[in-house]
Amino acid sequence: MPKNLFKDFNFVSSKQWKQQIQFELKGADYNETLIWNSPESIQVKPFYHNDECNDTIPLNTKASEFKICQNIFVYNVEKSIQKAKESVERGAESIRFTIEDEKTDIIKLLENLTLNTTPIYFDLKFLSIDFVKKIEIIAKEKSANVFLNLDPIGQLAKDGNWYSSPEKNNFETLNTLTKTLTNCSVLSINSSLYQNAGANMVQQIAYSLGHVNEYFNKISNINQPIVFQVSVGTNYFFEIAKLRALRLLFNLIAKEYDHHLDCHLLVTPTKRNKTIYDYNVNLLRTTTECMSAILGGANAIANLPYDALYHKDNEFGDRMARNQLLILKNESYFDKVNNPADGSYYIESLTQQLAEKSFTLFKDIEANGGFLKQLNEGIIKRKIQESADKEQELFDSGKEILLGTNKYPNKDDKMKHDLELFPFVKNKPRKTLITPIIEKRLAEKIEQERLNLE
Repeated sequence: MPKNLFKDFNFVSSKQWKQQIQFELKGADYNETLIWNSPESIQVKPFYHNDECNDTIPLNTKASEFKICQNIFVYNVEKSIQKAKESVERGAESIRFTIEDEKTDIIKLLENLTLNTTPIYFDLKFLSIDFVKKIEIIAKEKSANVFLNLDPIGQLAKDGNWYSSPEKNNFETLNTLTKTLTNCSVLSINSSLYQNAGANMVQQIAYSLGHVNEYFNKISNINQPIVFQVSVGTNYFFEIAKLRALRLLFNLIAKEYDHHLDCHLLVTPTKRNKTIYDYNVNLLRTTTECMSAILGGANAIANLPYDALYHKDNEFGDRMARNQLLILKNESYFDKVNNPADGSYYIESLTQQLAEKSFTLFKDIEANGGFLKQLNEGIIKRKIQESADKEQELFDSGKEILLGTNKYPNKDDKMKHDLELFPFVKNKPRKTLITPIIEKRLAEKIEQERLNLE
């Protein structure tokens, strides 16, 4: 029988640890020296102990089942088919197609792919029953796992207008689709928008919950998993806890609507902390972000290429992004343990606190008319902007660091002649129903100043 080595040591309580730490500080204040506050007003302690930890949060996060997802923008159908096949051959396990043109030959795109083993996600820039029905037919014929990711509220939040559609009411269209489609998951929540626009983690979770709650209230027959498209940053343990708290609270709310399917997390690294100068650092950022996604319980991860901000889609960038996930999965063995964050007092504590604060904000949103009402009134945008401004101030003052940009920049680094894409917020004056929520990176201002000096 193996010996329990812990019995050979005396139990040390959290109170004893704190007393020893205070002794070592030699008079310095414990709270001021070692406890820091996150943007979500969560106090982070220097250590966590089991005598202060509540019971393990009941979550089932299967790290062994996460899929490596390849993003493909569909402009030329033939090239998209070729890229999808090559991506799968080189390690991708699922595909996300972005389609802007309703005239795209969707039958031709899908009929040549091995759909029974490769889940397919869509990012459609339109809402069309006829187009979706074509996908449904193929999904049924090929026993495919298809996620349509339709999100009219997310479209309104990001674009300022609803989907343009022959069917005037977006919610009536969704009701029709959820009743008639049996082989495709219909609904999605664009949580990434809130993160990329600068919302703190409590806001990201609460707004995502308010967002999905609108669908529960307006869609009568949701019998497929709901996809949350989430972005994660480099606050490693917090991001793990964020995904866990989101799943926990979704399940809590969904049960009230007699919806017993777990949510599906499609996770991508954030754009907010990415840079065009010293761009190789983006590889380090996306690596830790993908690690957080895996440990937090992502069902699929679509990595962001290191050069996605300023280069058009290219084989090298895609291959590097895909290989990061392949290394984490096949060489670092991140797929070998389910529920990997269970039992970590720190992550359990963060999960609990984020869940409590997010649920409080969610209830406040519902008590004041609901998410859609506050979105239309500009309250959601204003709250996100306030959070973004605080983070921007920390970056501008050097308290929030992006290496190679506002800390240890390489002054000889030149980028003006390497820009294939415009990497900054674009102003497009046009008529909208509401003022859209704008995604903006922290480094944009300093990068524009450097480009002007080249």
